[in-house]
Amino acid sequence: MPESNIGAAFDDGAADFERLAPSLWNPMGNALVAAAEIEVGDTILDAGCGTGATTIPAAQYAGPGGRVDGVDLSAQMLALAQAKASTLSLENVVLHVDDISGWSGDEPFDVVLSAYSIFFLPDMDKGAAHLISNLRSGGRLALSTWADGALKHFTELLVQECRRERPELTGLFSGARDNTERLNTPEKLTAWLEGLGLQDIKVLSTPAQVQLSPSLAWSLVMGSGLRFLLPGDPEAADRVKAAFLAQLGEEHNLNADTLIASARRP
Repeated sequence: MPESNIGAAFDDGAADFERLAPSLWNPMGNALVAAAEIEVGDTILDAGCGTGATTIPAAQYAGPGGRVDGVDLSAQMLALAQAKASTLSLENVVLHVDDISGWSGDEPFDVVLSAYSIFFLPDMDKGAAHLISNLRSGGRLALSTWADGALKHFTELLVQECRRERPELTGLFSGARDNTERLNTPEKLTAWLEGLGLQDIKVLSTPAQVQLSPSLAWSLVMGSGLRFLLPGDPEAADRVKAAFLAQLGEEHNLNADTLIASARRP
C-alpha cells in the first residue's frame, strides 16, 4: 500500500475498523498496555494509535498525573479515540494528526507504544530508531505485531478473488508484508530489538482466534489497507466481495496470533 495513502484509507474505513474493536483491537490493546508496565504519572507516546485501543487503557493506567500523546495519520480514527476519551472524562489524552516517523514530543517519554503499526513505516529500522529517540534513558518500548501465519488464509482468499478481476495485481503491501515477516517469530523480533540497542527484551506469543461473521469479515477488509486490493470498478468490487465471503463461509475463524514485545532503552 502506498504510504501516502494510509491516512486516507483509514479515514474511509474508520467505522469498519472500529467494528473489530470489541473482539480484536481492544483485548490485544489491553494486553500490550499490560506488557508496557505503565506506572501512575508516566508520560506515554502511542504511535499509530488508531481509534484508541491502547490510548484509553494507557491513560487509565497513567492516571491524571500522567499523559498520553496519541499520534496517527487518520483524523477520523482520532475522532473516534477522542470520543472515547471524552466519554470517560480522560483529560490526560492529547491527540495529533501526524506521521509517527517524524513526530516528536517536547520532552522524552517514559513509554512508547506501537500496536500493529511499526510494520507500516516505509523505513522500519529508521522509523523505529526515531520512536526510541523519543524515550528517556530507561524508558520502555512496547509493540505488537502479527505472528507467523496470522491473517494468512484470510488474505490469501481475498487476493485470489481480487486477481480474478485484476490479473495484474502484484506488489501491493510488499513493504508492510516484508516488514511483518522480519518480525513474525519471537527469535526474529528479539534480534531486531537487540539490533536497535534495546535491553531487557521480553516477547510474549499471544494466540488469538476471532470468529468473523460475513459482515465482520468484510469490515476487516474495508477497515484496513486490504481495501487497496479491491478493483476500482464498483461492480467488480461487488463480485469480489460475494466470491470472497462465499469462500469464507458463514463463520470464519480468523487467525490473529500476535507477538507482544517490551524492551528498555539503556
